[in-house]
Amino acid sequence: MKQMLNVALPKGRLGEKVYAMFEKAGFECPSIKENNRKLIFENEEKGVRYFWVKPSDVAIYVERGAADIGVAGKDILLEYEPDVYELLDLDIGKCRMAVAAPKDFRDDSQRTLKVATKFSNIAQNYYNSCGRDIDMIHLNGSIEIAPILGLSDVIVDIVETGTTLKENNLEVKETIVPISARLIANKTSFRFKSELIEKIKNELASQTGEIK
Repeated sequence: MKQMLNVALPKGRLGEKVYAMFEKAGFECPSIKENNRKLIFENEEKGVRYFWVKPSDVAIYVERGAADIGVAGKDILLEYEPDVYELLDLDIGKCRMAVAAPKDFRDDSQRTLKVATKFSNIAQNYYNSCGRDIDMIHLNGSIEIAPILGLSDVIVDIVETGTTLKENNLEVKETIVPISARLIANKTSFRFKSELIEKIKNELASQTGEIK
């Protein structure tokens, strides 16, 4: 029986772009485009099995070996620090992790800065590197409302166009790190299925202009 490579794709628009890249690379799976509720799709001839998962879960599936490879945002990799190999920047899903605050906000370094975010690890590491004392407020929902209601001074969040910030009278104060989608691999799978993984990586790299 042919060795199958399990590929975790992030649900949503990004996942569709990622699948299009895999398809162009010669690892198509026509059933994935059928209108149904299936979650797992395979093409035995090509040796690939795809499944859709929540974007923030891709790294967990890969780290624990349920998926051999997957595509996750750099924000997820920085926040959760999964024990995986990061193989390639796919150059899609581009945005940035930034500090934003009300337009008239001025940081008073004499007092503790109140920071609201979904990305506590990234925020903590950033402010540690600045030597800034912060009060971390971990939120899961609409972060933009926190400074408006006085819950926080600033927010740390993903910014794509900045439209949501503008509509809430907030602006980017600092960019922490650029974000994009990355191809990641399970460390054990990379050892045992390296030939196929390397082949996919190289085909995808040729689409991003990163081929070595």
